[in-house]
Amino acid sequence: MLPATWQKKLVDMNVTPLQTKDIVWADYVFISAMNIQKDSVNQVIGECHKHRVKMIGGGPLFTQESENFPQIDHFILNEAEITLPRFLEDLTSGRPLQKTYRTNEYADIKRSPVPDYHLLLRSDYASMNIQVSRGCPFTCDFCEITALLGHEVRMKDTSQILKELDALYNLNWRGPVSIVDDNFIGNKKEVKYNLLPAMKKWMQLHHFPFAFGIQSSINMADDEELMTLMIETGFNHTFIGIETPEKQSLQECNKLQNKNRDLLLSVKKIQKAGFQVSGGFIVGFDSDSPSVFQRQIDFIQQSGIVSAMVGLLNAPKNTKLYERLNAENRLINGSTGNNTDFTLNFIPKMNPDELLEGYKSVIRNIYEAKPYYQRIRQFLLNYNKPPSKQIRIQFSLVTAFFRSIIIIGIVTKGRGEFWKFLIWTLVKRPGSFLDAMIFTVYGYHYRVVYGLSQNRNMQ
Repeated sequence: MLPATWQKKLVDMNVTPLQTKDIVWADYVFISAMNIQKDSVNQVIGECHKHRVKMIGGGPLFTQESENFPQIDHFILNEAEITLPRFLEDLTSGRPLQKTYRTNEYADIKRSPVPDYHLLLRSDYASMNIQVSRGCPFTCDFCEITALLGHEVRMKDTSQILKELDALYNLNWRGPVSIVDDNFIGNKKEVKYNLLPAMKKWMQLHHFPFAFGIQSSINMADDEELMTLMIETGFNHTFIGIETPEKQSLQECNKLQNKNRDLLLSVKKIQKAGFQVSGGFIVGFDSDSPSVFQRQIDFIQQSGIVSAMVGLLNAPKNTKLYERLNAENRLINGSTGNNTDFTLNFIPKMNPDELLEGYKSVIRNIYEAKPYYQRIRQFLLNYNKPPSKQIRIQFSLVTAFFRSIIIIGIVTKGRGEFWKFLIWTLVKRPGSFLDAMIFTVYGYHYRVVYGLSQNRNMQ
């Protein structure tokens, strides 16, 4: 959306360090961030201030708490399709620039341009991203998405999506593409009857260069025709917010789409259709009792959800949960945006020490080697792997396999379970061997992150 005549650099600090020469080169440094990146933002602000380069802030962090960053010269808040043009008009016309450009309106994303993927160093990424829609029809009380993007699901035209696929294809990207919508099937009718048939035709014409991952709600399990069409189009993975198997906690957080259904059966139906399912889980609801920890462990193990993202409940600003806890005088500090760092930003009903110990027990009992490999086996038994449409074996995967043999199979704790799982896969599910090896690397990563590879007690 910036003028084509501008010289632009994109530094994604998830993969590339920001260097002083990049700051000094620029007339303006545009900073976008989420809450969890606050410390990094403050470092960037300090560097820009030191070199006297003007800063412009936008994105979720600044939209929610711009008042906490007085050093930023200008803010472009909410959706940039509306507010960025206003800033650019003032800048190019010579009019005085406002401190803050804000709107209460939601953007018409049918007018959003194709992202400038040229600015990315694509070799740094395992996946490229596209966005199909914004907004979510649901009202989970711990979620800030509707505060930022609204309840109405606004979709791009199918033609826009195909142009974005063309852009990635023409840049020689081949491999995973993540559709970053908070709920890809929020407007299921439009997705099912317009978007997916067009994407399927595009994928067939281009010999299936991409594999798509999404976030979706659990009710995807109710439409077998939809899931079949998605698999035929090249979709193979979905992330679902399960949150908890406790019915009372689902009621408490207004996760109504997960109520009145067999969550375990729904997950298995999606896996059987050909999807790998990742899941989000939360402990710390007011209605949670100490038995919730074992129930979470049992559900995760029985479901075969290999990547189970379990976190402590936190109350992000501008959510209904935040408002309720604030009214009850239970907030104790601002949310870090990280619900896995063993911190809470509110006073829970459960004893805090008991909650933290229970949370740690969930992590141990799903990511230590033995239960983790048991869960992969459960997934592979549930999973109806679709026929592969991509035959290429990348050299990087071959080298990664041999590295995993050395690191996971020889050096680290749990190597015995690794070899038993390797043999089981070759005997029982040889067609899923590549998936199985990727999961073993995921497991090693999780154990390192949580300190399980060296120390059982997670300091």
